[in-house]
Amino acid sequence: MCTVFGYLGTSLSRMKAEQILSRTTSRGPDSMRLEKLPCGGFLGFQRLAIMGLTPEGMQPFHRGGNAAVCNGEIYGFRAVRKELEAQGVRFESGSDCEVLLPLYERMGTDVFRMLDAEFACILYDDARKSLVAARDPIGIRPLFYGYDAKGGIAFASEARSLVGWVEEIHPFPPGCFYADGKFTRFRDPAGATVRTGESEEEICAGIRERLIAGVEKRLDADAPLGFLLSGGLDSSLVCSIASRVLKKPIRTFAIGMKRDAIDLKYARQTAEYLGAEHTEFYMTPEQVRGALEEVVSVLGTYDITTVRASMGMYLLCKAIRENTDVRVLLTGEVSDELFGYKYTDFAPSAEAFQEKSQKRVRELYAYDVLRADRCIADNSIEARVPFGDLAFVDYVMGIDPEKKRNHTGKGKYLLRKAFEEGGWLPDEILWREKAAFSDAVGHSMVDDLKDYAAETYMGKDWKSMCAQYPVNRPFTPESLLYREIFETYYPGQAEMIPGFWMPNPAWEGCRVDDPSARVLANYGASGT
Repeated sequence: MCTVFGYLGTSLSRMKAEQILSRTTSRGPDSMRLEKLPCGGFLGFQRLAIMGLTPEGMQPFHRGGNAAVCNGEIYGFRAVRKELEAQGVRFESGSDCEVLLPLYERMGTDVFRMLDAEFACILYDDARKSLVAARDPIGIRPLFYGYDAKGGIAFASEARSLVGWVEEIHPFPPGCFYADGKFTRFRDPAGATVRTGESEEEICAGIRERLIAGVEKRLDADAPLGFLLSGGLDSSLVCSIASRVLKKPIRTFAIGMKRDAIDLKYARQTAEYLGAEHTEFYMTPEQVRGALEEVVSVLGTYDITTVRASMGMYLLCKAIRENTDVRVLLTGEVSDELFGYKYTDFAPSAEAFQEKSQKRVRELYAYDVLRADRCIADNSIEARVPFGDLAFVDYVMGIDPEKKRNHTGKGKYLLRKAFEEGGWLPDEILWREKAAFSDAVGHSMVDDLKDYAAETYMGKDWKSMCAQYPVNRPFTPESLLYREIFETYYPGQAEMIPGFWMPNPAWEGCRVDDPSARVLANYGASGT
């Protein structure tokens, strides 16, 4: 991961801008550069070198009076680069992001629509004498914005860079670009046109082909590569595809509580099946409690599900950073939003299923992909998310939602069926019931967090304490604890989060006060 920063205004000194960049050094520990803009303001970058490891790959990139910083991976950039070179463009580095400026010069803001990429970028357009910014359609790469007291606009990779000097911090909307003072949507992957008439065989072939392509393109890195492996379906499929494409042992990593980590045994089984170089880490209740404040401050959220699921992921990525040379990690996020969760089994209709899926995809930036970015990037590693591949998302969102509903008693049936033939995974892994990551690292971890919150507010009127937060009001001691930590680091910025990630209470069977699938009647053998 890298840090991008841009400010157009007159209120910020170089010293202050450098202080702001220092808040996110972990995202880009290799080098930092801050440049003053001709019209007032700054463009800044912190680098984690992944592609084009030479000093020439340092940003901002320049062409004439234009400049650009980009935190991203532009897939297929070599073919794009070759085409640009044929037009006379000269490149100074092996960085994929160097193609952005010459493309922008030729296409203007239309370039964002054609990119096959995970990206957050800020460009200084000399003709406009202004900044242009854009973010990928899923929101896999983070970007925030806000206005200072004098009306200057600032963009930054993380909200913590904007705390204390902009009035309101807003997530930059995914699939949009900012130019000439306004935001314009260029792509909405959740809005794909639904196709009818496809056979199950055709659908499964489409899923399989596109997921394989999504994994394959994300294996291109000049830095050492690894894989987060929970033992669940999604991460196991990513690892299986990568192992087959690379034709060599991959490096996989898993974490869990020593006492009751559901997934460690399945991760081990998958790794052994694939012949992977597998490493396990364990965490203790003391580590979980000790890391809670740090995790909430890094995440910039108080959402219960996101905080719980981040505890194991953050500690795992920290261990990977401290004990290995891995600098790129592939993960299994985004699959649930596309194919359904345990609670979407209760969707009353195909339309309701599709509407919920669309909502979850559009809000991924605030939940699962935020978690993946912060847990991985804060440990100076880059995250890549194959299930978030745009061609894959477009295809799956276009499948008839009636066919994605759980008619077989097995969630994600189509995804499982797509990889049933060919020995991709053992049947025990491929057809295993899903367990949420926060539960799968050990039920005791979530229970311990709840106990910790109960102890914190023992003898206190915690319900009255919840009432002081009118925006997304906490409703349990645990949610209050996370909110109070959040307010310490992001005071008054609660609206950055759309709401609590919870099952839809309008659906019969989903009126619960805890986001864990454990509380649902259909949990059954999940995770056992």
